[in-house]
Amino acid sequence: MPEALMEDFGKIVVAWQKRHGRHTLPWQNTRDPYRVWLSEIMLQQTQVTTVLGYYERFLARWPQVTDLAAATLDEVLAQWAGLGYYSRARNLHACAQAVAQLHGGEFPRSAAQLQTLPGIGRSTAAAIAAFCFGEHVAILDGNVKRVLSRVLAFDGDLSSSAAEKRLWDRATELLPQQDVDRYTQGLMDLGATVCTARSPDCLICPVQPLCRGQHAGDPTRYPVKTKKLKRGRRENWWLWMERDGEGGGQVLLQQRPATGVWAGLWTLPMFEDEASARAALSGALPEVLPRIEHALTHFDWVLHTLRTSGELKAAPGGTWVAREKLAAYALPAPLKKLIGVN
Repeated sequence: MPEALMEDFGKIVVAWQKRHGRHTLPWQNTRDPYRVWLSEIMLQQTQVTTVLGYYERFLARWPQVTDLAAATLDEVLAQWAGLGYYSRARNLHACAQAVAQLHGGEFPRSAAQLQTLPGIGRSTAAAIAAFCFGEHVAILDGNVKRVLSRVLAFDGDLSSSAAEKRLWDRATELLPQQDVDRYTQGLMDLGATVCTARSPDCLICPVQPLCRGQHAGDPTRYPVKTKKLKRGRRENWWLWMERDGEGGGQVLLQQRPATGVWAGLWTLPMFEDEASARAALSGALPEVLPRIEHALTHFDWVLHTLRTSGELKAAPGGTWVAREKLAAYALPAPLKKLIGVN
């Protein structure tokens, strides 16, 4: 494929986005960096359909970045609960506070400055700068990596930082001189709707005539990334204790440590094994509930639950929370489903 033909790439993507791209998502058609930033953080490793409700609820509760900065981390985590990858929520809160305290409540206007904020990497910074301030910068999120790797038949192993840097360079070279914001959105849309991971729809792809991966016969071999994480497996036991309290039932919760899985969230008291959980109890035998299998990024977590209204022999510590107040606590999704919190 002659390199000269790639000069048309940006124009084709822009024209396709105008006619066939996505235009009705709630974070589109705005140059408000708070709204764009919020959507970009939520969309990391999360599908649009999942993000929509969370995005609307966040904006309803915290319409401006200064409102989010004034919230407590517990409030933010509670609102985020179920969206996963909770480090994003902690960084979201820290970033809002940095914007409020260090930048007078206004987001910096360049990708370089945006990258200095908590939780904003190179691609997210570039997306905000391109969409909101028209900066001539490339993004390289997961969808865009896939599109560009296939179009260029880029065979560098993206588990290597050197190869990823080369792809960044090519992404920058391909930027059109005009309509960078629409071009950026077009690449995202192509990756999300046409050039999908397992079943790319090459017949309707606007850049199919330029796609070296498709011409080579197998676009799905790109992007190349050989480093695979070995999945682990973990088992723990929850102790679900309820008691009658003033005004109704209460559930015993513990807050997770500030680091690690579900950092800062609230769960039932957790034990390494069944024997340890039973050893904390006295009185009536607990009910053994069906186990929960929860898939996280790097391991599968099997969670067993003992439910009881009996007495504690060895107090595991924690806080008794009235049932009607559980929704205000940051509970992980499997626990919300288990104990019936909407």
